[in-house]
Amino acid sequence: MTTFEEQTEHVVNALYYDLLHGDEIDNRCLQTDSGGPVPFAGELPSDFDPVIIASRLRQIGDQCNMDFERVSSQALAEVLTGKMEFGAAVDSLSRSWSDQNPEMVYERAFLSVSVKLMMHILKKVPSMFHPSQLITVINGNAQVKNYIEAHGGWVSTRSSL
Repeated sequence: MTTFEEQTEHVVNALYYDLLHGDEIDNRCLQTDSGGPVPFAGELPSDFDPVIIASRLRQIGDQCNMDFERVSSQALAEVLTGKMEFGAAVDSLSRSWSDQNPEMVYERAFLSVSVKLMMHILKKVPSMFHPSQLITVINGNAQVKNYIEAHGGWVSTRSSL
């Protein structure tokens, strides 16, 4: 049985690869550092599909209506200039967005903003982002981790987020 943290790593890596390579993704493989695919088979529970979950996270990120191009965001500017860490920016932006959208729970806002910010950074300055940043942010936020686990874990995020 894989841990939440290990599953998060697989999901974020699948999302990262999908964002960088789009249609080229083999829907059951991640890329290694050398570029070769690493099959998931035998390593993860049979009902755990990081590519499907990554796709769901991407949809959640797409639903984030924060327009980083138009919004004058000090947090975003500081991330892009290296003055603020990705995690601090996600926390600041997600709390702000959650406050502006009280119908949205903080944990969903956190996931949505973190994916949207990842997408924005990859679009603007791909070399500034590494998947470990998002993995650390998700795994390091006990509130988000507990929320995901309380809703059935990553496997259930395909339908519950």
